[in-house]
Amino acid sequence: MEIAMNNLEAKKNDFHQYVKDLQDQITKALFSVDPKLSLEEDLWERKDHKGNPGGGGITRAFSGDVIENAGVNTSKVFGAIDPAFASRLGGTGDEMWAAGISLIIHPRNPRVPTVHANFRMIQAGERFWFGGGADLTPYYPHEEDFQYFHSIWKNALTPYGVYEDMKKECDKYFVNTHRGGEMRGVGGFFYDHYNTNDLDKDLAMVKDISSNFINSYFPIVEKRKGEAYTEADEDFQLHRRGRYVEFNLLHDRGTMFGLKTNGRTDSILISLPARAKFTYKYKPAAGSVHEKMMEYYFPREWN
Repeated sequence: MEIAMNNLEAKKNDFHQYVKDLQDQITKALFSVDPKLSLEEDLWERKDHKGNPGGGGITRAFSGDVIENAGVNTSKVFGAIDPAFASRLGGTGDEMWAAGISLIIHPRNPRVPTVHANFRMIQAGERFWFGGGADLTPYYPHEEDFQYFHSIWKNALTPYGVYEDMKKECDKYFVNTHRGGEMRGVGGFFYDHYNTNDLDKDLAMVKDISSNFINSYFPIVEKRKGEAYTEADEDFQLHRRGRYVEFNLLHDRGTMFGLKTNGRTDSILISLPARAKFTYKYKPAAGSVHEKMMEYYFPREWN
């Protein structure tokens, strides 16, 4: 058991270093599509539920011409947690360790989709697992972009035999159930409590899969960032961002996990867009491309 635990500790350190390296790679990719991007980096620390040192993280907040606002964050947190929350977490005991990367990119041009991704490793007492995923939230019906995004992840996940299940989980999870089952975007893949009892294999899979993020998204940004758009395009984008806010504040497990484990509030809520809109009984104009776009916010097969 001691050897197994030593191996687990080594893999936890390996994963934490990996997500920090991935954070650097994604930061570089952001500057490549938006050279005038500004970056504010914060190194933060937290206390655990008992007031003891409990780790921290690196928050990177971006804003620029192409990227209106974005956050690419890594963290490693540990220590005591609220027993009531621990009982819902799925582990054992009242202590936890978690490391991961979480990112959100909100481009300025409504022809460019928003993207979200996160990859994490969690230990709670005697149990540990991996979770994460990536999903796309477009505002204009460039169907070829949606197909491209899904094809990258299908190619990455299929060798591990998990694509179909993880796609379905994403279609079920990123949903505003209070809006009649409307998804916040066009999906991607999602997984939680992933553990096959082969730590080396699971860690290698998560690292391999997450390495596809840059290729899944940034070619779309390069392709669309210079497209002309209308006021109607922007109005639709801002309303859909409003729905994004609804999901993140009402349903998102990551938001809840961060707040319940005494995470840094600004780093957690960096996922919210800089601008959003809410209009009573909002509907896009009849016959518009935006009304057409509404048809895509429900599960479908892409490849």
